[in-house]
This record gives sequence, C-alpha cells and structure tokens, in this order.
Amino acid sequence: MLDLPEADTLYAALIARDATFEGRALVGVTTTGIFCRLTCPARKPLARNCRWFSRPEDAMAAGFRPCRRCHPAGLSAEGEPLVRDLVARLGADPGRRWSEGDLVSLGFDPSTVRRAFKRHFGQSFLAMARERRILGGMQALKEGSPMIEAQLDAGFESASGFRNAFARLFGHSPHRWRGPADLRADWIETPLGGMIAIADDRSLHLLEFTDRKALRQGLRRLSAHVGGRIGLGRNAVIDQTQAQLAAYFEGRDPRFSIPVHLHGTDFQQQVWRGLQRIPAGETRSYAALAGQIGRPSAVRAVARANATNRLALIVPCHRVIGADGRMTGYAGGLWRKEKLIRIEAAYA
Repeated sequence: MLDLPEADTLYAALIARDATFEGRALVGVTTTGIFCRLTCPARKPLARNCRWFSRPEDAMAAGFRPCRRCHPAGLSAEGEPLVRDLVARLGADPGRRWSEGDLVSLGFDPSTVRRAFKRHFGQSFLAMARERRILGGMQALKEGSPMIEAQLDAGFESASGFRNAFARLFGHSPHRWRGPADLRADWIETPLGGMIAIADDRSLHLLEFTDRKALRQGLRRLSAHVGGRIGLGRNAVIDQTQAQLAAYFEGRDPRFSIPVHLHGTDFQQQVWRGLQRIPAGETRSYAALAGQIGRPSAVRAVARANATNRLALIVPCHRVIGADGRMTGYAGGLWRKEKLIRIEAAYA
C-alpha cells in the first residue's frame, strides 16, 4: 500500500475535486458503503464518514463498493502520461461531451490518443467517454429520474440522441428498461472494463463486457426469450456476481459459484459446461475441448458454441486457445483475453 497524505489534505482535495491525487488516493464513505475518486461529482460526505485508500483493491477488501458515477475500480491510472491525464479528466467530468477538437486543444494528437487507449483498454478514448455518458443516464433511470434528467446526466442535448445512443449499446430504447420486470440489469465495473449483468432472483442470465460488438444482439435475444421483461436494477444475484468478480480480479479466488441460466441448444450447453470444468491457470485447444465433452469430430461446432457464450468469465471461453498455443479470437478482444490468461497464471 502506498503512503497517503494526511486526512485533512485528502478531504480538502475531495471537496475541491482536485485531480492531484488521481490514481493515488480514493475515499470510502462509511454511510453508503461506496468508494470514489476524489474528483467524483457526487455529493460530498462529512469528513468523519471518510476512509482513505491508495488502491481499489484495498477499498473493496474493506467492504466498499465502487461508485457508478466515477468508476474508481475500472479505469487504471497507470501507463502513459496522456492516458493518466485523460482518465483523470474523464473521472472528474464523466458527463462531458468529448471531441477530437477537445484533444487537440489540450495538446494531444488524436491518433496517438486513439492508439494509446486501444492498447490499454481495447477501445478509443472517445468511445470510452461516450460509454461513460450513457452509463450516467442509465444510473439516473435506475434511480427513477425522469427521462429528461437521464438525458441531461448523460450529456445529450436531444432526447432522440440519448435514445439512439442507448439503443445502440443496449439493444432497446430506454423506456423498454423501466418498470416491472422479471430480470434485472445493472452495470458492474471491473479492471478490464464495464460489464452488464442480467439476472432474476435465482440465477445469472447474461454477463458481457459492454464494448463487445455482439452485446446488443445478445440482449435482444434474451429480451425476446423472456418476453421483453428486463428492467434496470439490482438483486442478490447481481450483488453476488460483483463480489465474486472482485475476488477474482484481486487474486483472492478464481472460482465462481453463481447459479447460471444457460440459454442455448443442448450441444451449446454441453460445450459451456465443459468450459466451466477448465481450471483457472489452464487452457485447452478446441480439439481438446471437443474430446473432453465426447465429441472429438465436432471441433468447428465447439468453436461456434464457444463464440456464442453470453456469460463471460463465469463460463470461461477465454481459456480456449489455438492448437499451436497461440491466442485465437475472443469476442471481448484479444487484449482482454491475454490479460485474463496472465491474471489466471497466478492461480495455477
């Protein structure tokens, strides 16, 4: 753990939303159980209700949950200076509408920024900023705010722009996600990016990284399967999912005991259960997985089933590699697959 400045210094920075300590200090609020960046735009707590941490892992180990407005656990402040700078600016003002012109005015070359963020996070800075704006609107909707407030929280000037951006990411316009529902959907922040979790009171139905291209299609299929009854909100299964993901990324426990509902054919479910039997720290080729489930001639069908998995990490399709040991396609991005394999090497 890094040495932290005095509490009075940190509290003054918190009140001022001072980015000086970005990547070096976090605040946990004892009355809410949430931890934040010091630049978080949320209402500020009293000094006596603050606990100070140098790392997201320390805050989560102490029982605090990451804030869904400033995302203190998701965006690493490590790496190149321009990445640290822009991540800090995004955390301080997640509702800002960014453009390439804004980057130029700050002295950054947009192409350099794009490559750097792709290297670190698998997506461009502008895409990340747009995603964060939509999340702000999603959070406002979940808390029951009127549509116009959600639109403004997301930094959109027009209702149609907000609806269209929301639908591009989540497959349906915002009003379809409000009201009574059998399944609940919420955002979970991880060190490798945001994830959408969808669950009923008994099991998890979907867990996907938000930047996966097939997310919208997967959400639409799930919505059709359950009659469109998916609403924004939380339940105990999503809370359990977030807790186990935190333990996984912190190096405490690679196992997931969350009950899941597999939506697929009998063959697909057979493949997915085979994936769940691959221990963390080990990998399999597609041929080995086909042999493991008793279908040695169905290698291509196994690969297709692997690609249609909608429960990332829980059903660990990232543990399948090429027969020659090379990293092969992963819908969440090869950069993310490589990082997951490295994380799990510690569990071997």
